[in-house]
Amino acid sequence: MANGILIVDDAAFMRMMIKDILTKNGFEVVGEAENGKIAIDKYNELDPELVVMDITMPEVDGIQAVKQIMSINSQAKIVMCSAMGQQAMVIESIQAGAKDFIVKPFQADRVIEAVKKAIG
Repeated sequence: MANGILIVDDAAFMRMMIKDILTKNGFEVVGEAENGKIAIDKYNELDPELVVMDITMPEVDGIQAVKQIMSINSQAKIVMCSAMGQQAMVIESIQAGAKDFIVKPFQADRVIEAVKKAIG
């Protein structure tokens, strides 16, 4: 993992949960952001190998952030986090360029599977 993972979620405990799962499985977390606007800035600054992005956030939501990040780097690797019942938004984010999605509440093995798949 050259540049590590950027975690984006407006809930601090969700970021902590994801970070915990990733670090326990040997991945490096290089940054966190609490909304899509900050995520875009951090993406530019950190150039992470992968972004784990929540869909529903204040200011700039995950779908808008995916579109912006993909316009910065068409090769960006992004995995979306969604709550149950957000299928339409998941589909929209995949169409915007996200590689995969994980559903809350997170299951560690599913998170790792999605991350490994996205990184390729």
